[in-house]
Amino acid sequence: MLTLLNLLAVITVMSLAFWAYRENYATQAALKEMRALKREIGELREAIGVQRAEWAYLNRPDRLADLVTTNFDRLGLLPMAAEQFATTRQLPMPLPPGPEIDLPPLGGTVDTSGTLGTAP
Repeated sequence: MLTLLNLLAVITVMSLAFWAYRENYATQAALKEMRALKREIGELREAIGVQRAEWAYLNRPDRLADLVTTNFDRLGLLPMAAEQFATTRQLPMPLPPGPEIDLPPLGGTVDTSGTLGTAP
């Protein structure tokens, strides 16, 4: 009987050793994958930063104005001017609580086509 218990104890210890060995390698593989993912995330964040900087560089107002002037014949775009934006009086405000009030529609449209060099 004692031999049977010793045999069961040895088999249990060997099974637990095999399980611990397998878990150790699974943990090391998971840690290696986590490090690779962290490295990839860092590289992607750096790439996003570079792309944001390139986007900001390409969307400089002076560069866009030069492109509008250069490609006027093909695109027919006019340079942006302050008159093309609405004033604060033209913006719709929330209605006061109470009975319905008929407000006049916003007036004026912005003409974005024309000839280069003349005021709209």
